[in-house]
Amino acid sequence: MWLLIGLIAIVATFINLYRFIKGKDYKLAMAIGLSFTALTLCTEYSLVSEWVKNENWPALWEVPNFEKVLWFLTIVSILLNIAPIFLERKRKQ
Repeated sequence: MWLLIGLIAIVATFINLYRFIKGKDYKLAMAIGLSFTALTLCTEYSLVSEWVKNENWPALWEVPNFEKVLWFLTIVSILLNIAPIFLERKRKQ
């Protein structure tokens, strides 16, 4: 599930950037991209929670690797989604 939601977040982010480049309203796509980024993190947390409940200790060994990736992808998603706001402000000045 987290993979599907994550892919939707990526697609929405690229739609956001595309709409901004084309001069169209991008704010809905930005909100969708950020929302699905948050939902991806929630589903990933739920997955880890299930591993703990089921005492799937070998699966938990992968969590430190995913932590770094999730931090990186979340930061990139936030920066890419809010970039049009800052670029728009810069254009107006």
